[in-house]
Amino acid sequence: MLLVLILAAALWGVGYLAGVSRSARVTSVAVLLLGVITAQLLLPDGHPLREATGGSAAMWLILGGTALLVLLYGHMLKALRSRAAPASAQELAMPSEKFSETELERYARHIVLRELGGPGQKKLKKARVLVIGAGGLGAPALQYLAAAGVGTIGVIDDDEVENANLQRQVIHRDADIGMPKVFSAQQAMQAQNPNVTVLPYHRRLTDEIASDLFADFDLILDGTDNFDTRYLANRTAVALGKPLISGALSQWEGQLSVFDPANGAPCYQCIFPEAPAPGLAPSCAEAGVIGPLPGVVGSMMAVEAIKMITGAGQALRGEMLIYDALYGESRKITLSRRADCPVCGAGS
Repeated sequence: MLLVLILAAALWGVGYLAGVSRSARVTSVAVLLLGVITAQLLLPDGHPLREATGGSAAMWLILGGTALLVLLYGHMLKALRSRAAPASAQELAMPSEKFSETELERYARHIVLRELGGPGQKKLKKARVLVIGAGGLGAPALQYLAAAGVGTIGVIDDDEVENANLQRQVIHRDADIGMPKVFSAQQAMQAQNPNVTVLPYHRRLTDEIASDLFADFDLILDGTDNFDTRYLANRTAVALGKPLISGALSQWEGQLSVFDPANGAPCYQCIFPEAPAPGLAPSCAEAGVIGPLPGVVGSMMAVEAIKMITGAGQALRGEMLIYDALYGESRKITLSRRADCPVCGAGS
């Protein structure tokens, strides 16, 4: 028996000095032990080899079983420790890029698209998008961004749901009347896709908060219905180098564009240097709007956001898409930067 133990120790020591892995050394000792047990079981009593290795298989079976139990216990203990160990600070700070089986099935139609694929869907999951306004344009944009798997979606609006909103703002329900729009939208988005994070801001966008708020997001969508907020959103986005997707509606017509001076495109104020005189650009409440039109334009805004996040296709930088729902026509016009623009021009 002593001879076998010396051989086992020699195998282990030589393997250690030669840089052999621990698992390979364990295997070599196990093969030696198995050979001894086989000899004890097959050779007749009194055989010299049997006598030299202990004379009985019982003690080796007990020793082998004990060693096996110790190895299994160590393996289980290591596995439990690795599961219980906290993630590093860097891992905790970074959003997970792994998808659950439910997410893979949900986003399968994206993943099979050549222009998106798995990498594009990962970019969507890591993206942070802010939507200004949870009304006609914000409603479909928010719904489709959530459904598409955009990881973090912020929404800022100081209004509450009214009965007159429900003709076109389809993210809200009759039961939501009187509720702040951002919370109604949050409920609908998380009911649609619990895998996304929704950050509601029930307040008006002001100069005091705009810069800090925009800095926390990668991309801004402007679905507001007043020029003061549009100009504020544009100034802030340009100052921070953030792309701004802007849409607008009037009766039967909608328009959208991507304002991104950081990438050579004009800003909103390049195209609309001044707010129109009162009465020239009436609101939806004053002029009316066909119910599905915000859904068409808001969905297009969501498409532009997805394209910009993933790099798919060509975004509407330096172009404006105009959709005429009454006659079923759409057209694009080219937009140019103004050198004298007070926001993104050379002297700004």
